Amino acid sequence: MEEKKLDVKSIIGFILIFGILVFMMYQNAPTPEEIEAQKKAEQEQVEAEKKNSKQNEAVVTTSKDYSSTQVLDSTQRAALQNKLGAISYASTLAGSEYTTVETDVFSLKFKRKGGHLAEVKLKKFVDYDSVPVYLVKDDNSDFNITFSTTDSRTHNTKDHPFQPSVTKSGENTVVSMKLKFSETEFLEYRYELKPDDYMIDFSIKSQGLSGVFNTSQPITLDWKQKGIRHAKSISYENRYTRLTYMHDEDRVEKLSQMGDDLETVEDVEWLSYRQHFFSSILVANDKPFSKAELASENLVEDEEVDSLYTKLYTSKIPLAYNGGEVNKNLGLYYGPTDAKVLKAYDKNLQESIPFGWGIFGWINKALFIPLFGWLSSMLPYGIAIIVMTVLVKLMLSFVQYKQFLSQAKMKILKPELEAIREKYKDNKLKAQQETMALQSKAGASPLSGCLPGLMQIPVFYALFMFFPTAFDLRQKSFLWADDLSSYDSIADLPFNIPFYGDHVALFPILAAIAIFFYMKMTTGQQTAMQGPPQEGMPDMSKMMKYMIYFSPLLMLIFFNNYASGLSLYYFISNLISIGIMLVIKNYIIDEDKVLAKIEVSKSKPKKQSKFQRKMAEMMEQAEQQKQAQQRQKRKK
Repeated sequence: MEEKKLDVKSIIGFILIFGILVFMMYQNAPTPEEIEAQKKAEQEQVEAEKKNSKQNEAVVTTSKDYSSTQVLDSTQRAALQNKLGAISYASTLAGSEYTTVETDVFSLKFKRKGGHLAEVKLKKFVDYDSVPVYLVKDDNSDFNITFSTTDSRTHNTKDHPFQPSVTKSGENTVVSMKLKFSETEFLEYRYELKPDDYMIDFSIKSQGLSGVFNTSQPITLDWKQKGIRHAKSISYENRYTRLTYMHDEDRVEKLSQMGDDLETVEDVEWLSYRQHFFSSILVANDKPFSKAELASENLVEDEEVDSLYTKLYTSKIPLAYNGGEVNKNLGLYYGPTDAKVLKAYDKNLQESIPFGWGIFGWINKALFIPLFGWLSSMLPYGIAIIVMTVLVKLMLSFVQYKQFLSQAKMKILKPELEAIREKYKDNKLKAQQETMALQSKAGASPLSGCLPGLMQIPVFYALFMFFPTAFDLRQKSFLWADDLSSYDSIADLPFNIPFYGDHVALFPILAAIAIFFYMKMTTGQQTAMQGPPQEGMPDMSKMMKYMIYFSPLLMLIFFNNYASGLSLYYFISNLISIGIMLVIKNYIIDEDKVLAKIEVSKSKPKKQSKFQRKMAEMMEQAEQQKQAQQRQKRKK
């Protein structure tokens, strides 16, 4: 009976509990608006889960994934974490798009996305059109690091937001750009800017990421930059725009000057993105880069169309992990391609300037650069060029004297040489033997005039390399030339002439006229001494006559787009050569005295050198063989 009562009580209790639950559910039942909001939330959750599922399958990220700067709720944080992995924290932090810093020489703009320089303006320089010189601007440069994480993702720093901070360290300004994985874990770009200095101390280092980086995969620095045009002639500027690098301690090499090129090199000390008079240089301060893949692409195919950029440079450099972290000390140089400035860093950066190879570069560095620097410190730049030209020509005047003396001797011997040719007109070999014997006795070998002339070639080529690379000439005016490092236009043409250009430069015209008269004087005298051409040999007199007109024409066309300082040098040089020749001819060399010396020399027994004896023996043997062949023909 008690059990039945207990059962009844239990049933009544359950009913009461059920009733209470029903009543509470009724009281807490959502309104129609709440039901609609819940459905919407559930639908968004489903879509988010689908999206996250797809992301986990592909593990592909884009720059849009890293652009969030708003405060996220827990659901959005979870979705972002699922999408980006360990690096998602950086995208939850707010910040401005750019950080601007100024020094005595720079105006720099650092981009939050990627942490690197979005703009580099050199405050002390302007281009040919009076616009400030920018080495980095308008997305012409990319600087980023590619790395893998332990969650099987590959990231690119250019897609991630960095957190900036600007502090002072004494007189230096320190800009820190941190890609944060948490408040204590980050990848940092640290820039230290010094007063009045174009070199930025730059370091790449990580903290607390040894468990985040996938060290089995390479971490790669990728630097791309397009050279921005700064000169009047983009083709001329492009000729001196080149990727240069130093490796194996002191070997300096370059990629192609005009075409596309690709090289993989080891032990790289520094690499320079040279843009004629300005350079962007990356220096390995602590130890050389173990390897670098370097590429250069020419962007100027048509000067009329391709007028903004000269070349595209690319460098891919693997960085080494150290204990699972990254720590690399570098230098970033953005500034003038000026030998004096670059030499001050004691890293052979001045070798990125094309002074010329071998002896030509040595002549420039040891002689012409110091000489011009000394002269230009006292004189206007145009006058300094003229004075240097005078000094060079005086230094080489003995060469012209030797040449003219040799020509005078050959002129005096001409009647005797013609008599020998006439006497042995049927025996060319014998005529040649007698001619050489006469010249040897008289001390009038043609080589004595050629060899001194060869001595001028290193000087000629060294100066050809000096003027286009002389930074001091940039935007320095003289007479009608407003920039001695560029062409001196006196007239602009409404059309473009192939190989010549769309303008008329005056200094090349003057240089061409001067070289015409100089060659007319020298070549005319040499032609007068030439006899009839030997059988099987080219007519040198005709070739010399052609050169009288061809050389000035080449000067006129080729130098129309070159530095006016170079054309000024050749103009003054040829004027001085003409003057020296007239002085030597009229006041120094007396042909009667030269003739008397020749007669004395001919009367003395001439001791032949071993080489001369050997040549004479060979010619004698050749003559005997020829006579033997002729006798055999007569017998037949």
